[in-house]
Amino acid sequence: MNLDPLLNHVEPDGVIPPVDRWQPTQAGEMDLEIAADGRWFHEGSEMTRSRLVRLLSTLLRREHDGQYYLVTPVEKQRIHVVDCPFVVVDAEQDTAGDWWLTTNAGDRLRLDDEHRLRLSDTPDGTQVPEVPVRFGLSARLGRNVFYRLVDCAEQRQEDGGVIELGLTSAGVWQPLGNLPAEAP
Repeated sequence: MNLDPLLNHVEPDGVIPPVDRWQPTQAGEMDLEIAADGRWFHEGSEMTRSRLVRLLSTLLRREHDGQYYLVTPVEKQRIHVVDCPFVVVDAEQDTAGDWWLTTNAGDRLRLDDEHRLRLSDTPDGTQVPEVPVRFGLSARLGRNVFYRLVDCAEQRQEDGGVIELGLTSAGVWQPLGNLPAEAP
């Protein structure tokens, strides 16, 4: 499929259009896949133009059926996402102690109650934190970001004696994982 018709509906400068409110009548399927590492492939070829990926990412939403779609006011095209559509590639702490994350598609969000880390399984069964971004989409923490946050983390004992590793941002506990039980 030619991507040009979709790009005609993209806002300039990566502004996120209201794809959550659009109800297109035309639907189809596109040979586009987002790999677990955040790379985008169209018809088997990697999309290397970051600006194009950013533009398309602003048209992406996940629907209640769990499927991912590129959406315009006129049509929606189902695509395949292996894990999460985005990967967190950077994290920084501000002077107030809050953590800000940046995705591979250029989204920047603060870890808070709306953007709260949760543990989920990757396709290979490894439990790794992810964070909601927008429109049912989430970002998996990249390995380097995960280790950076773990380096700043604290331990908290949960119900049942489980030791959870995490950090606080915007006054909200952000879980990074559970520590193995100590041997008796």
